[in-house]
Order: sequence, then structure tokens, then C-alpha cells
Amino acid sequence: MDYISTRGQDGPLGYEEALLSGLARDGGLYLPTTYPQFTVDEIRDMAGLSYAALAGRIMARFTGGEIGEAELTAMAGDAYADFTDPDIAPLRPLNDRIHVMELFHGPTIAFKDYAMQFLSRAFDRALRSAGRQAVILGATSGDTGSAALEAFKGRDAVDIFILFPEGRVSPVQQRQMTSVIAAGAHAVAVAGDFDDCQAIVKTLFNDHAFRDEVNLSAVNSINWARLMPQIVYYFKAALALGAPDRPVAFSVPTGNFGNVFAGYVAMRLGLPIERLIIASNRNDILTRFFEDGAMRRETVIPSLSPSMDIQVSSNFERLLFELMGRDGAAVAEIMARFADTGSFALPEQAMQAARAIFTAYRLDDEGTIAEIARSEAEGMLLDPHSAVGVSAARRAVADGTLGASVPVVALACAHPAKFQDAVTRATGHEPALPPHLANLMSREEAMQHAPASADAVKDMILNMRRACLLYTSDAADEGLGVDLGGRRII
Repeated sequence: MDYISTRGQDGPLGYEEALLSGLARDGGLYLPTTYPQFTVDEIRDMAGLSYAALAGRIMARFTGGEIGEAELTAMAGDAYADFTDPDIAPLRPLNDRIHVMELFHGPTIAFKDYAMQFLSRAFDRALRSAGRQAVILGATSGDTGSAALEAFKGRDAVDIFILFPEGRVSPVQQRQMTSVIAAGAHAVAVAGDFDDCQAIVKTLFNDHAFRDEVNLSAVNSINWARLMPQIVYYFKAALALGAPDRPVAFSVPTGNFGNVFAGYVAMRLGLPIERLIIASNRNDILTRFFEDGAMRRETVIPSLSPSMDIQVSSNFERLLFELMGRDGAAVAEIMARFADTGSFALPEQAMQAARAIFTAYRLDDEGTIAEIARSEAEGMLLDPHSAVGVSAARRAVADGTLGASVPVVALACAHPAKFQDAVTRATGHEPALPPHLANLMSREEAMQHAPASADAVKDMILNMRRACLLYTSDAADEGLGVDLGGRRII
């Protein structure tokens, strides 16, 4: 299994090279050269597997023998050992057509834990094998950052810097990042929105001298290896509902397009997915694209579902590559035009191919509050992102988008207690954090601050790394250290 860039100028690379590289050196995103296929019988045989074994079976198709199925299964078992539900990703019926898959039973109570907990182990293995250290740089609209900091904190071979938009994440999301106080773990509040944070990350990955100096890598969904573990829960849900002998649809709260693209890959592997439903909030660039065939960047508007407050969906480039017949040069031209003008349009043939798979809906804040209240009355408490997804599932069922007997799985991507204000407004009562996070809001916190400037973030990373290098092992033996932004580095 080899990996190539969506812009055609980088690769092929093996699995671990792609893992450690993150973003391709030509600015594109890595994808496998081909999608491995599971037969109907092979999918049927997955039905009795544990979650870890299912993960090992699926991900082994993408590692090209660099990591075998047994080792991948063991890594997944370790990654998910402390999840709070024994089913790892339980499926709950909302009504006779819609099921909700709870993806918030990991340590930071959001779906990003499914990828990050596995990814930290994959990085450990790859860096140990290569005898390397790395700097991980990521951007977050809320949940990626806390999941990444929790998964990578205190690891000897990694320093991690997570950029988040200051004042544009929920109080719980912020505290989950800033209360991770460990050597090498840095939460950075950026004076801008998520798109600014994401642009800084891409700019620094394209600064090849800096990238090589610090061995820069990524854990955002721009990293292909971040998507691999997310494919697994699509298979788990579909198998529970009768796949491969019954088609299934999925409704996915969508901002950066990574989670729903994992569903697209599951379909390409042979899973019978009838339709992928894109659920957007008021920042509806993706919904507008599927309606009129044009991608037009607008100003990000803060909403009750902040993890979806995005106007530049990085992972859409992967779908664009497929829609354009895997023509890297064409994708590079389109992305350059989008960077310059903030818009692009696709040929009608490409749009027909996209609309055959995807349907898109939007929901504003008032509708989100109404959906949380309605679902609670039906016995299920949702966070605002999950409510956007459930609302889209209801609309797809109602407007005849799906076959009459096709079940819909709505992905519940975060615990309702991560967004207490919105849920309290909808229901009249504040959702409680789970026991392991009960004291979260009273925990000590520390963070860095930076303007929305790639140069400022670059200087921060270089200065902090150089400061750490001043302290030798002899100084550590004597208990000396330096306080860098609230983190004691030994």
C-alpha cells in the first residue's frame, strides 16, 4: 500500500512515511494509491469481531504489511481499553428509522478520541523504529485539540502544539486543553478563527526548512492516518444493522469534512452505504456547494456548534481528487484558485457523481435548540453538533432521499456536557460531566497566546524547543527546570 498526494507532486510513500509526514510536501493530502476491497463474505465475517479486532482487520489493509493485523488489533485494544462503554461505540435507537451512534465514551468525551488514542500509539511505534523525535502541530475548532493533547501528553519522542481560536470554543473544550499540564504539551490560543489556525498549520508545513528542522508532523485530519481509525465505526454500525445484506445511510455533523470522508472510504472498501448525509450549521459552505456546485468561502459566524464553525474544509480536497478523476494537477489548480479568490466551481459531471453519494442540509441555532429539546422528549440527550446531525437524518427520511427501509445512523460526536450552555437553554437543566471529568472546571490551566500569524507561531515553537535544549540531563538530575508558559520542562 502506497500513498500519493492529491496535488500529484509527492509520493508514493509507505504507510509510516505518510503517517510521520502528515501533509504532503506539495501542499496536498495523502491518499492510498488504490482502495482495498472487502468482499461481501469478508464483511459478513466481521460481524462477530470485537471492536479492537474489527479495527485491526480494516486498518491492516492500509499498512502494506508494515504493521500486521495482530499488532494493529493489540494497539487498538490498548487505545480503547479505558473507554467508558464496553461496546466502545454503542448504537442506540431513536425511532424505527434513526439510530444514534455514541462516539463520546473516550477520555475527552468526543469522537476525536477514537483516532487520537490509536494515533499516539502509531506515532510511538514509528518514531521509535526510526530513532526520531517530532513536533506535532495541529489546529482545532474544539475537540481535536483536547483529544490530541490528552493522547500525546508526556510522550518522550513528541512535543505537541495545538492552536485553537481564542474565545471561540466552549468553556469545557478550552479547559480540557489548558488543563493538560505535562512536558511537551502546549495549548495555544490564537487571536482569530479556526480557519486562521488551520492556515497557520498549512503555512508552516509548506515552510520546508522549518518543517525539516523540527521534524514537523500533524494529527489533524489532514493526516491520512487520522482517518483510518474513523473508518472502523462506520463498519461497526452498519454490521449491527444488517450489513452487508442491508444498506445503511449515515448522517454526519460536518465541518472539516474528515469524519464524513472516512465514511466515503468505508463505502469505497465495499460497505453498502446508500447515502452520506452532510449536516452543517449556519456556516454552511458544504451544503451550499452540494446545492449549487460552487465552493464559496464566507466569513465564519460563531454558533452553538463551534466545532463546525469552519469555512475552509481541508479534507474536501480528498473528495475533490476523486471527483476530478485523481488528476493531481487539476486539483492543484483548483486549490490555488480557491486560495486566491475564495471560490471555485466543478463541472456538472463531477457534481452528478458527488450528488449520487452525498446529500447536504443546514440547521441554524434556533433549529439546533429545538432539535435538542425534541430528542430529549424522545429519550435521548444530544449536544448541539449531534443535534444538527439528527435533524439532517430526520429530513432525509422525511423528504424521500432514502429507500423506504434504509436505516440512518446519526453520529453523536460529543457528550452533551461539553456544551452545557446550549443544552441547558434547550432543556432547562445542565448536563453533568462524566465522573472522570467532574472536577474539570476547577483544574489548574495554562496556555500560550499568539496572534494569527504563522511567523509568530513558528518563533514560539523554535524558542520553546531551544529553551528546553539548554537543560542537560545533569541539570535534570539536580531537579532544575524552567517554567515555560505554565509547564515545567525538565
